[in-house]
Amino acid sequence: MKALRVIGFISFWAIGAKALLAQESSSRDDLPAPVSVGPSTALRDALGAACSHDEVAFKKFLSVRNSESFSRLTVAARTELMKRFVLLSDPGKPTMSANPAGRPTVNCATAFGTAEIQLGGADARDAVAFIPVDLREASDPDTGTAHHILFGMVREDGQWKVMSIGLLLLDLPSLEIEWDQAEIAPSEQQALESLKAVARAIETYRRSYARLPESLLKLNPPQKGTPTPEAAGLLDIELASGRKNGYTFRYVIVGANDLGAPAQYELSATPSIYGRTGKTSFYRDASGAIHSGDHQGAIGNNLDPKVN
Repeated sequence: MKALRVIGFISFWAIGAKALLAQESSSRDDLPAPVSVGPSTALRDALGAACSHDEVAFKKFLSVRNSESFSRLTVAARTELMKRFVLLSDPGKPTMSANPAGRPTVNCATAFGTAEIQLGGADARDAVAFIPVDLREASDPDTGTAHHILFGMVREDGQWKVMSIGLLLLDLPSLEIEWDQAEIAPSEQQALESLKAVARAIETYRRSYARLPESLLKLNPPQKGTPTPEAAGLLDIELASGRKNGYTFRYVIVGANDLGAPAQYELSATPSIYGRTGKTSFYRDASGAIHSGDHQGAIGNNLDPKVN
């Protein structure tokens, strides 16, 4: 069997247990809602969702606070989080079963093999439970190679939610900020490359139709048939709409004339959410030079330093 592509263990921001209980536990704990499933079943299903990278199902097992942050993460960050719950880098197909002792087991079958995730007995205390988990390659009988992980669960509004991995508590709002900062540089580089791609598409349109496109939407792929001036097929749908990878793109024809080679235009790319999807604003002037600068999310100008 192919070797499983296993990733390293996750690190989360640590906060005190007292603060966690104040944050995650409801003041209504004196009147708890009925619990539909136990903590082990909830964790089993959360791991199954993580195995298949099922965002919708996985989100159900996050506390309200973490769920809100999870929704704001980029698609890549949400996938990365789910990967680290099962320590596997590839999506898989989960199957649920029970070991001879009756404890829940998740088998996550990937293209590189199958991981067996076995849950131990839950140590439940009121609204908090801790569950040991062993993760190993299903075909490997040597239990010494297993990863041993302790998951914490908390009861919120009558449902069990993931509280911690190991002894570090799951605090997605803090992790959200950390991941946003880590992704700013790649996001800005993608925006710059997209801006250049838009400029190339406009120049190709100019050569093909002897005029500038009236808007970026004219660069859309045709719904059927061959390209036309109304759908030139020079950009993907997302970029032609003016928004891609956390950036907003603006195209302006300079002057009233859009005919022929002398016609000029300007382009800009600005962060859709300043500080999260990027900080740098990019601006392509009418001469074709590209400038960059931090404008707090506003459009750049030709006074900004040029991009080499």
